[in-house]
Amino acid sequence: MSDTPSSESRAELSSLATALAELTRRVATMAESAASARQQELSSELFAVERALRGAGRRLERLVHPGRRVG
Repeated sequence: MSDTPSSESRAELSSLATALAELTRRVATMAESAASARQQELSSELFAVERALRGAGRRLERLVHPGRRVG
């Protein structure tokens, strides 16, 4: 049994990674706006969400591109 995803699974994972990247950008934009508006608690939470989403994105990218270093 192989731990690498099939090409069909890899395509789905790639699609999810793309959607997650867009969501991450949207959250980051909201966090920056909240920070500019001096909404400290909201911006802090949104930046934490952004970090978590970026981590999830890196994990998905590692599944899509095994062996490639994802930064």
